[in-house]
This record gives sequence, structure tokens and C-alpha cells, in this order.
Amino acid sequence: MQEAHTQPPVEIIGAGLTEGHMCRHVYDVVRKANVLVGGRRMLARYLGHPAQKIEIVSPLSAVIEAIERNQSLSLHVVVLADGDPLFFGIGRRLVEALGADKVRIHPGITALQAAAARLKIAWEDIPAVSLHGRSDWSPLFAALSRRPRVAVYTDATNTPSAIARRLLERGAEAFGMHVLENLHESEERVGRYTLTEAAGLDFAPLNLVILECERAPELPLRLGLPDEALSPGGLITKAPVRAASLAALALPPDGTLWDLGAGSGAVSIEAAALMERGRIFGVERDPGRMERIRENIRRTHAFSVEPVQGDITEAMASLPDPDRVFFGGGLSRDTRPLELACARLASGGILVANLVLLDGLSRAKAYLDSLGWETDVTQLSCCRSKPLAGDTRLEGLNPVFILRGVKP
Repeated sequence: MQEAHTQPPVEIIGAGLTEGHMCRHVYDVVRKANVLVGGRRMLARYLGHPAQKIEIVSPLSAVIEAIERNQSLSLHVVVLADGDPLFFGIGRRLVEALGADKVRIHPGITALQAAAARLKIAWEDIPAVSLHGRSDWSPLFAALSRRPRVAVYTDATNTPSAIARRLLERGAEAFGMHVLENLHESEERVGRYTLTEAAGLDFAPLNLVILECERAPELPLRLGLPDEALSPGGLITKAPVRAASLAALALPPDGTLWDLGAGSGAVSIEAAALMERGRIFGVERDPGRMERIRENIRRTHAFSVEPVQGDITEAMASLPDPDRVFFGGGLSRDTRPLELACARLASGGILVANLVLLDGLSRAKAYLDSLGWETDVTQLSCCRSKPLAGDTRLEGLNPVFILRGVKP
């Protein structure tokens, strides 16, 4: 009986920013390859190599099939990746598709490492966000709320100038932007810009962005923000009620929150301190209050809060389905907002409404009960100290009913 050939592992190599960063043993792996797989720029380094060349193009599934087919023939397949294949690279996808026992990974120098070296900054605490081939900006906004520096991998759509414009729209002008173009190439350029400057410039397609906070937030993003700072003399969910409402929402670190009737945005902003990777939509109809929300986002760096101006019922249609819903402005006799929110809420999701009128509480609870939801009501009555005649008195706040419903 003929002995079966042992299939060699697929070698996934982080070729680094330049070929000169590869170790000697990795050179030997590439030299012995029967098949080289990589992007057009990476394969261009090996035009004289006798191996069969497979360019990584979309759909990736066809490339993976070609890799599996060549591996099944006991050919030595080498995949050339930028930087570290497991750092926003092709490594994860190939491990999942081929199996961990059928691949061997050789990490290289990432663009973030090289950029940190150019800027002479430590990078162990710099979060990296990839917008390469992605349309979800929420990880970037969440990272900017918490870290003084954030690295961003870009693409032809999400360019440094597009990023600058998007951040200016969200009120993040406290950040400056490093753009590192063509790292380790002859056309390398490293520049530092204000967001306004970067928004109007063109950059080389091969680049990495590092955003750096230049001004600390006026108000630190945390629970228990002072009412007067967020909404001097205006509409706001008072701090004790806010704390109890946020506890009732049991906010997850990720997921989506709708804050309907956001007022000053106080609940949204404190929710941003709890939802590390979450998306928060503060919906408010009144233009003046909407400006207050935008200002509070700017002052606290709660960039994961997305202000949405408009009628609640109409605004819901454009939002992704929520995992949590908060009604802070009470519920009118029009039950459509409540009905729509309940229909869109994810299974197992939580809805919390603050109400001050018994009739509104009765109608809202009856509706949730009719849906078979688990409900509970908390009445919160509290007093706050006020100076009087050289002493202190306690002044009562309006009692609030906190209605909580859990969707089966």
C-alpha cells in the first residue's frame, strides 16, 4: 500500500511593511513555496519567483478554495500578508476556514508598530480600529470617548479626510490627526494636522491615521454628572432618577440603545460611560434641545452618542433595532411610539419609561402586560438639600414612576 502524503501546513507570513523586515527562516519558507498567495502589491515583490501566483481578490471564498486545492496536492502554499496576519489581517479568516492545525503563522511588524516608532510613542495602550472595508463607525467613536490616542486603518472610502470630516460633525475637534503615508517606502511622509486641515487634503492610498486628544473634556465622562452643567435651567432627567433608570436598563457593554425624547442628552451621555462598545441614539424633536445635546457630547467626549433630530415615530424608521429603549420625556396619549419601540426591541431587550402621571403609567403598563412582558414599577421620591437661613433644608423633587418591561 502506498503511503499517503502528509499535507504541509499553509504558511501565513506577515511580510511586514518591507521585505527587509522578514526573518531568515521566513525567507527560506518563501523561497521553497510552490504557490504564493497575496495582494497585488505584495506579489509584485516576487515577480521572479517560480511559484504559481494567486492574487487575493474578492470573493475571498474563491481564494480559500484555491489554497485548499493546492494544499491537497501537497504543494507548499505561502500566503503573504501585510504586518501581522492576526492583526486586522487575513489570518483569522484562514484559521477559521482551513483549521488551526493546517496553518502556520509568522507574524511581522504591523503598521501601528511602525507608526509608533516614527512618532516615538508607546503603543501598548493605543486601541486600533479598522475602517478598512467597513461602514460601522461606532467602534471608532467609542474608542475616542475613552482613550487619548486611537489608531485607524483606512481604505479608499474611509480616507483620512473623510475621517476628519466625520469627527468634526460629531464635535471631536479636540483631536489632532497624524497621517503616516507610505511607511518604509521612498515616498514616506509623516504629517500632523488639525481635523479642519486634514478634511481638505488628499493623502496617499497607503496610510495609517493616529488620532490624538489635544484638549481634555470639559466634563469627565462618568455617572453622576451635575444637572446644572448639562442643562442649566433646562429639561433634564435629574441625577437620582437618571441613576435609577440606567440601573433599570441594565446596559450591556455593546448593543444599541434608543433614548427617545432625549432632552439634554443626559441619559445618553451617561450610558456612553457604561456601554464600552455600544451605539447610542439620542432622539429629540426640539432644535434647541438638539443643540444642547451636541454641545454636551462635545464637552464630555461622549462621541458614541449619535444625535437624531426629528419626530420620534419618524426617526425610529431610520435606526437599527435596539437592545434597550428609554423613554425619558414621558408618554403621550399617542401610543404609536411605544408600540413601534416594543415591536423593534430585540428579544430579551429592556424598555424603561419615566412617567409622572398615573394615567400614562396605567396605559403603558397595561400595554406591556398585554404583550406578555415581564413588568415592574418603581416610584422614586427623593429630596435634595438647599441652604436656608444659614442652615439646610430638604427640597423634594417631583415623584417619578420608573416602568420597566422585559421582552420575552
